[in-house]
Amino acid sequence: MSVSEEIEHLSRRSFLRIAGIGSAALCLGLYVSEKAGAKVVNESEASLADAGIALAAWIIIHTSGKVTLICHRAEMGQGVYHSIAQIIAEELEVDLYGVDIQLTQGDEKKYGSQLTGGSSTIRGSYKNLLKLSATAREVLIMAAAARWGVDPSGCYAASGHVIQKSSGKKLHYGELVADAAKLTPPKEVKLKTRADYKVIGKGSLRRDSPLKTNGQAVFGIDKRIPGLQFATVERNPRLRGKVRSFDASAALKVPGVTRVFKVVMGVWDTDREGVAVVATSTWAAMQGRKVLKVEWDDSGFEHVSSPEIFRRQQELLQNSEGLSLSTQGDPTGIIARAKDKLDVVYETPYQSHSCMEPVNCIAHYQADKVEIWGPVQAPNWIQDYVSKKLGMDREKVIVNMTFLGGGFGRKAMPDYPYEAVMVSKEIGAPVQVVWTREDDATQGPYRPGISYRCEGAVENGGIAALKFRMAGQNNDHWMRGDSGKANRSTSEGFLKPYYESIKHISFADVPFKTPIPTSFWRSVYASTNGFAYESFLDELAHQAQKDPMDLRRQYLKDERSQLLIDKMEEVSGWKNRKKNEGYGVAITECFASTVGHIVKVSKNGDKGIRIDKVWVVVDCGWYVNPDIITAQVEGSVVMALGAATIHEITFKNGMVEQRNFYDYKMPRITDIPPIEVHIMENDENAGGMGEPGLPAFAPALTNAIFDLTGKRIRKLPFDLANVH
Repeated sequence: MSVSEEIEHLSRRSFLRIAGIGSAALCLGLYVSEKAGAKVVNESEASLADAGIALAAWIIIHTSGKVTLICHRAEMGQGVYHSIAQIIAEELEVDLYGVDIQLTQGDEKKYGSQLTGGSSTIRGSYKNLLKLSATAREVLIMAAAARWGVDPSGCYAASGHVIQKSSGKKLHYGELVADAAKLTPPKEVKLKTRADYKVIGKGSLRRDSPLKTNGQAVFGIDKRIPGLQFATVERNPRLRGKVRSFDASAALKVPGVTRVFKVVMGVWDTDREGVAVVATSTWAAMQGRKVLKVEWDDSGFEHVSSPEIFRRQQELLQNSEGLSLSTQGDPTGIIARAKDKLDVVYETPYQSHSCMEPVNCIAHYQADKVEIWGPVQAPNWIQDYVSKKLGMDREKVIVNMTFLGGGFGRKAMPDYPYEAVMVSKEIGAPVQVVWTREDDATQGPYRPGISYRCEGAVENGGIAALKFRMAGQNNDHWMRGDSGKANRSTSEGFLKPYYESIKHISFADVPFKTPIPTSFWRSVYASTNGFAYESFLDELAHQAQKDPMDLRRQYLKDERSQLLIDKMEEVSGWKNRKKNEGYGVAITECFASTVGHIVKVSKNGDKGIRIDKVWVVVDCGWYVNPDIITAQVEGSVVMALGAATIHEITFKNGMVEQRNFYDYKMPRITDIPPIEVHIMENDENAGGMGEPGLPAFAPALTNAIFDLTGKRIRKLPFDLANVH
């Protein structure tokens, strides 16, 4: 039985009640067990059932009346710190702004997966949290009713109190903790309908915003612990290179520098070598690093350059069918026999994550344990990786989560925490290792650069067949090794309803490898797939002499897609487009949400193209906070705009050519067009939102440029000022 199924069938043992967290408290939580899936039990029962099960409190109600809510996922700007609390506050009937919220440690036994990625936090937790919160509310009502000698139906909960309807008597939750802990909860609780929500579905000021503006929020780079030392690392600019020798004499003369030594950082199954400079401050460590002299050994592996990377990819696409991910019908045969067909190549560049908070981590290696503090997206992955590398029990690797100043997938990697652990082990003290902006730009990992070959056949004014092949690095190869199978994300971003109406479709991955480290980047492969696949659908629409929106409507026949398209046409005025206005459309799906973009462009005199407006229509099913969704979509558009028209990572002789924001430029506020966001209302299961707002922007933009100029853009990035 799954976690959600267990929560849907709360048994007599499925309510957690304990006393002794400082003072008596009522706690609700989950434990996860290989034997039993997931349940909610009291601590003694959990110990009897499975000695390895640990207590996980999500909601703690103290006798004082204070309510503490636990945020088990990383807060990196996407809003889960607030939205998880918003979910719990709704069914628990507490004041959202009167509760405490705590970030927690990494602990898979308590909280299940804590990987903050794949836009999974809300969609993976909301049903469980609603059920738990409603159960807590009902048990507190039962406790109050018993004390007053009335039927529970004559009582209700509001603002952290239980109130008797007839008399107006009320007790705050803290006064009911002891009684509630003795009760058996109801087997079933009634959840609110969406029409009854007072907190969920409403815009509200984020709980973390004041902390981030008044300096109270502790990001990884802010964290301090007793005895902390500081370090920076001069790493080999080529991943597989070694340290041949180094001269530390000048570095050791810098005031504050205490140690200089070789360090090895594990990057999944590969090691990267460097020289660590340890000091009494980060500034001193950086100054010591500047005068450090290192000789590298870069023999025995390929030193790649960008032109060669993409030439090889596109050569592979012309000469290989690749590894099949999925095939339905006979697209190869249909296309071979077709009279009206297209065969084109799209190209997307490598990209850096460029989080505003530089990569950093504190580690304290001790004989019996390792403790880590920092901006991490995947505490479970770090525990797995560090424990295996050190031969240490997983439970002895303690990961403390802080706020993150951006993540986008980069801070799910265990490389930088492991490096900090290795430095701490060498010096026998806690240390904070801080990366410079240049380290971040030149060391990676990166979103992989990918080339796509897209083939299609048009018959009778419609699409007869689609055949997609991609050649680019597979992130899974870095994490899990080469399985010999197709990249599982080859079709990511492509809408599932297309499979129902287009009978001949295939996706294949043409394996391509380089020494360049790659990893997840916001929306992962959908960010590149979406550009190729939605641009190609636009090309087929014009080949079939169909309006691009009408073509999508023709093949996206399910009700949700039809309603989404209706909304896109309505808000953008699609059917009333005028001459000298370019409109482009794209619709992508990833992480259980579908997002449609419409971009309007016009000519900007002799300065190329101007983006006049962007409309985004989101179908993410059940949702928590429209303000957070809007912010995520706006941020996605800005990030997508930069990746499509401004910046890229390039390589020359095995080294990255970009170093900082002066040559890896970010979009400026003057570059950002008006963005209008609309959210579809329905009762479908929740989808993700941190990532799905990004992939459709680039193809909608280039499709709009084609609509205006007749120029088809198949390679990113491109300069808007040079499009005429």
